[in-house]
Order: sequence, then structure tokens, then C-alpha cells
Amino acid sequence: MSNRRPPPPAPARPESQPYNIIPIQNLLADHPSLRYPEVRAAAAALRTVGNLRKPPYAQWHHSMDLLDWLALLFGFQKDNVRNQREHLVLHLANAQMRLTPPPDNIDTLDAGVLRRFRRKLLKNYTKWCDYLNRKSNIWISDRSADLRRELLYVSLFLLIWGESANLRFMPECICFIFHNMCYELNRILEDYIDENTGLPVMPSISGENAFLNGVVKPIYETVRREVDRSFNGAAPHSAWRNYDDLNEYFWSKRCFDRLKWPIDLGSNFFVTSGSKKKVGKTGFVEQRSFWNIIRSFDRLWVILILFLQAGIIVAWEEKEYPWNALKSRDVQVRVLTVFFTWSGLRFLQSLLDAGTQYNLVSRETLVLGVRMILKSVVAVCWMIVFAVFYGKIWSQRNSDLRRSPRDLSWSSEANKKVVTFLEVALVFVSPEILALVLLILPWVRNFLENTNWKILRMLTWWFQSSSFIGRGLREGLVDNIKYTLFWVVVLATKFGFSYFMQIKPMVKPSKQLLKLKDVNYEWHEFFDHSNRLSVGLLWLPVVLIYLMDLQIWYAIYSSFVGAGVGLFQHLGEIRNIQQLRLRFQFFASAIQFNLMPEEQLLNARGTFKSKFKDAIHRLKLRYGFGQPYKKLESNQVEANKFALIWNEIILIFREEDIISDKELELMELPQNSWNVRVIRWPSFLLCNELLLALSQAKELVDAPDKWLWYKICKNEYRRCAVIEAYDSVKHLLLEIIETTTEEHSIITVLFQEIDHSLQIEKFTKTFNMTALPNFHAKLIKLLELLHKPKQDRPTGGRYSTGSI
Repeated sequence: MSNRRPPPPAPARPESQPYNIIPIQNLLADHPSLRYPEVRAAAAALRTVGNLRKPPYAQWHHSMDLLDWLALLFGFQKDNVRNQREHLVLHLANAQMRLTPPPDNIDTLDAGVLRRFRRKLLKNYTKWCDYLNRKSNIWISDRSADLRRELLYVSLFLLIWGESANLRFMPECICFIFHNMCYELNRILEDYIDENTGLPVMPSISGENAFLNGVVKPIYETVRREVDRSFNGAAPHSAWRNYDDLNEYFWSKRCFDRLKWPIDLGSNFFVTSGSKKKVGKTGFVEQRSFWNIIRSFDRLWVILILFLQAGIIVAWEEKEYPWNALKSRDVQVRVLTVFFTWSGLRFLQSLLDAGTQYNLVSRETLVLGVRMILKSVVAVCWMIVFAVFYGKIWSQRNSDLRRSPRDLSWSSEANKKVVTFLEVALVFVSPEILALVLLILPWVRNFLENTNWKILRMLTWWFQSSSFIGRGLREGLVDNIKYTLFWVVVLATKFGFSYFMQIKPMVKPSKQLLKLKDVNYEWHEFFDHSNRLSVGLLWLPVVLIYLMDLQIWYAIYSSFVGAGVGLFQHLGEIRNIQQLRLRFQFFASAIQFNLMPEEQLLNARGTFKSKFKDAIHRLKLRYGFGQPYKKLESNQVEANKFALIWNEIILIFREEDIISDKELELMELPQNSWNVRVIRWPSFLLCNELLLALSQAKELVDAPDKWLWYKICKNEYRRCAVIEAYDSVKHLLLEIIETTTEEHSIITVLFQEIDHSLQIEKFTKTFNMTALPNFHAKLIKLLELLHKPKQDRPTGGRYSTGSI
């Protein structure tokens, strides 16, 4: 037996290799797609291997292209290479077909097409590098035209994506893999020498199925183990990592330090057991607790509690209106105690954040734990600061009263203490003012979130952790104004009602109850010689209702706003067939108006006057004012455009199984045929219109033609139904009766006489109008006869009047 290694198998012949859509491996094949020069140009560009260093330990064939070269270097699967080759060629060919004007040399791939495709494909990778302050490994300038390097970058990314399986749900993980493999690709293209071996550098992973086994499989197995630990979603959210949690690991630079490249299988990223070394949640963790109601709506709770406190203080003066009570400086100073409550609520909020998000803190995210502790410390400090400055106000006030008991006015020194307290309060509320400014100016917030400057990240770190996904997704200015006005109205109504109907009526009985002396209670007295507990029990149901009735006001106003939005957007307007028939006319006209070619828009709508007229016309179409439609005739281009668009909509409805085959026939708009002079509306719009026209003709026997036609034309569908029926009957009878017979001549002369009488407006005088219903019944029998099977029909396909 020979010890020689058998030669490698020869590659399959191009014509025998499988393909999905385009046989790219054989450009000489007789396939419709290969007739396009753009497809041949894209496929030819992939074959420009040139002087690239051939992969060692693998046989190279002249028929291989850039994707095969990458597959041999990094160990991609062959089927993945075939799929992504067609994927890339289709993308590039479609993009080049859309070039206007077309390139001078259509047989060559346009450099601009490839550059734009590369930017779009690698857009997320570029943003990811900027976010992590990492230099991109796309070593190519926008001004150069290195097509081969561009193709290698996009091909490498598509090959990684095509073989990543469920890792596609983690786009930043794909970016991490591409970043490292692209760096190795650049070293190969630049002919770097390995310092350890003295040979040209090679990828850290190579060989058959190396990418699948060395990169995809370890991460995929980690995902699978995490899914097993979830117990089909029954486990707590903090006990396992989902796709988002695993993907958020790559939002920080630690993925480069801990995971490394080639991937370190001993990294704590792959630890899924209960060990302390495992990577936990990094962005958000859900703790199932009742306290989430307070934590999630913290601003609303703060507003409610602060107003309740201020309302009780103001209402305690028993003035008719709250602004009358606020004229007193004593009341104004007592209202300042809301800042004590506000700082205490911030402390409570910091405790809730720590209690619900403590699972985010690990050895790698100690900064989050430090921020939680600092927020609690700062909230306590604010409570102390407010207590000190507020105490100085009353200390100065009491000293002034001791010096001059009869002078009840506030001295300048006491007023200075109040101003100092307000300055401290201004510093305290400055974050809320900043948030309000950013709400009013959303583009500023979008800019700050999308900017990767370190100084801005340091400033925003206190409020929230940086996030790669969801940055700059704020609503526009108009939407913010609408949202703000809605809540201003809701809260103003709620607070007005609560103050005058809940808080103020409780003040007088509370004072009377507090003035009672020597009351013996059957329960234990927590406050000796005081009725405070009774007052608290008196206020308890009022406070509970106060905290809950906001839902009522929200439901009332949201129903009004929802009704208004639905009214202006015509939601639920088409409730029956009558409404559909009415609105269909506006729909046809709107398609004519809005779906126009771009060149017509440039020529006809360039001036301000024309744009203004178009806006008015669009409002009329939207809200049903003015003329509902332009009369569409069958020979108009607009009618054909509308028919194509409407039929495409109906076909999609049928494909999605929204309508049945019978409904499709009733709603389909037939194409122009049989020389019908009007547009052939769908059958559901013309139901009973012909019978109504016949009844009108029977009733108005003695009326002139103009009056009868005027009555029919008052309904556009009825007019079209009459004209379509007449043209169809005329074409049908002349088509089915043999042309060589006398009957055909009689029918021809009959229709000529009818056309002449219609032209001179003497149809009602020439013909007996009462015979039209009988003629309609005969036509129905004729159609039933024509629908019989072919064996029951006369031979030859045509009829004589005797057979009819």
C-alpha cells in the first residue's frame, strides 16, 4: 500500500455547483439574470484576487474569488460562502441599476456604489468604534478607490454575519468579532511579519470550519446554557442573561480586556453557574416588587406629595383663594418646607434604586455601586443643608420678634436668609431645570446623547449610565409641547379639584378636632393630651383618594384627546359599505394627487403658490371638502395607475388571507377592455346601480334625455355603471353573433341608431323606455347561456340569433 497522501479533490465544475438565485460561478450560463451587465460586473469584481498572498495549507484554484480567499484564511463554511456571494452580488447589482444617470462603463462595478454600500453595511460598526473610542479597522480613506479592499471588508462582514447563527441577535458582538478579524485581515494585506515565527502573519483562527468552532460555538453554547437556566422564563430576571444582557457586555472596553482575541474560553463571560466570577446584568435588571410602582413613576409621586404638603399649609390659613394666603411671608416660608420633603423623597428614591438594581453591581461594575451610595449620601447632605439654612431663617425671625414684639413685619436680615435659602434651593432643583430645558429643546439632548465626548459622559454619568442603543431617540419639539400641555391640563384640573374639594374642606374640622380637650379614647393614646391620631385617621381616606383620583382625570382627558386624534385621522370612519363607497372616491383622487412621478412634481409644483394650492387641495381630500374626485375615464393614464395600485393592494390582502377569493373578485378593479369608455369600478361599488338607473328610466318615461341623464349622472358610480353596461353589451353581441349573418347586420344598425339618438338627445322619444327591464332580464338569460359548459354551446364558438 502506498503511503502517499491522495491528491485533494478537484473542485466541482461551475455548471454543476448549486445556487439559489444567480449561477455566479458560471457567467457563461444561459440564465436571465446574467444578461444584466450589472450582475456580470459585480461578479467579475469579486474575481479580482490579483497578487493577494495565497493561503497556505490549501489548494488554490483559478476559479476562486475573494470570498473563497477569505474562507480559506479564516475557516468559513463553503455553503456560507456561496450564499453570501449571491447576497453581495445582488446588493451591488441592484444598487448600480438604480444609478441615475448610469455609469459610462456599465460592465465595471462603480466605485461609488461599493463605497456607499460599505458605509451603510458597516454603519453600526463605525458608531460602535466611536462609542468605545476605538480606532476603526477599516483602513481605507473615502477618497481612495481601492475596490478590492472595499470588497474584502464587506465580504468579511457578510461571511461573519452569515455564519453567526443566533449571534445575529447580538449586533455589537458581531462588531467585536469583525473588529478583530478585520485587524488580522489588514495585517495580512499589509504583509506583516510574525515576530515569533519570522513568517508572514496568519489569522489566529484558521482551518476547516475554524470560525464556527472557535468563535461562534463558544458564545452560542453560553447563550444556550443561559436559556436553560431561565427555566422557560420562570426563573427571576436577575438569575440569567438574555440576548440583550449578553450583547450589552460589548458596550464597554472590558470586552477587549477580558474576552481578548483569539477568544479566551477562560473568561468570566462564559461562566454561567452561580460563581461570583460570572458576568451579571450590565444595563437593567428587573426585581419583581411592589416598590417598582413608586420607582418607575417617581416624578409623579414627588409632584403629588409636594402639592399635598403645600396645599395643606396654604389651606390652613382658611383664605378664600390660595394666592390670598401666599401674600403672607410666614406662609411663604412654611411652604419652603417642601424642599425637606423633596430631599427626603430623593433619598427614598436612591434607596429604591439600590434595592432594585443591586444585581448590576459586580467586580467589573463597581462604579454603579459607588454611584448608588453617592446618591444616598448626597440626598442626606441636602436634607442637612436645608435644615441648617431653614433653621437660620426662623432663628433670625425669632430674634427680631424678641427685639420688637409688636413689629410683625419681616426684617431685611430675615429676608436675606430667605433669599439665601432660595439660592440653595435653586442649586438643588438645577437638574430638574436642565431636564425641562432638554425637554423643550430635544435636539440639544439628542446631540448630547449622540456625542461621545468624555467630558459630556462624565456630566451625564450621575443621572444615567451610558447606553449604545437608544441614543438620540427623543420626540420632536411639537410632540413634546403636545405632551406637556396634556399633562399641564390634567395636573391643573386635578390639583384645582383636590385643593377646593378635598384639602380645603378638611381644614376647619381638623382645627376643631385639635381644639377639643379632655377626650377619653378607648384605644391607646400615642400622643398624650392630643387628638393628632384622630386627625390623621380623618385625613387618611382623603389622602388615599387624593393619590388615586389622578387616574380618573387622566382617563377623562385621554378619552377626549383620543377621540380628537381619531376624528382628525379618520380612524374607524369606514364602518359599512356606504361609508366605503363614499370614501373610495376621495381615495382614488388622493392617489392621483399624491402618487405622481417626480418629474411632474418638479415641473408643476415648484412655486410657493402651487405648493399652497396643493396643501389646500390635500386638506380638502383628507377631510372630505370640495369636489371629491376627478372623473376618471378608461383611456387616461391616471386611471391605469390607480388600477395597478389598487389591484396590488387587494392582491396583498388576499396573500395575507385578509379577504377571500370571492371578495377579491368583488374588490378587484378590472383592466380596460371591450372599448369601455369609463373606468371599470370594482363590483362592490356598482351594486344595484344599474337597477336603480333602470327604475329611473322607467319612472321618467316622458322626461327629456337631458333630465334623465342629469338624474343618472348625479351619482358617479351610476353613470359609470350605465356606460359600462351599454359598451359591454354592444361589444358582446357583436362578438358572439356571426359576422356573415343578417342578424349581425341588424344588431349593428340597431346600435348605430341608438348612438345617433343619444347624440341628438332623442333616445327617450325614439325607443320604448318601459322595455328596458325586459331587455335586462333577457340579457341575464343570455349570460347564463354563455356560462354553460362548452359541450352545450354551438360549435364554432359563435351564435346565431336563433340559438340565442
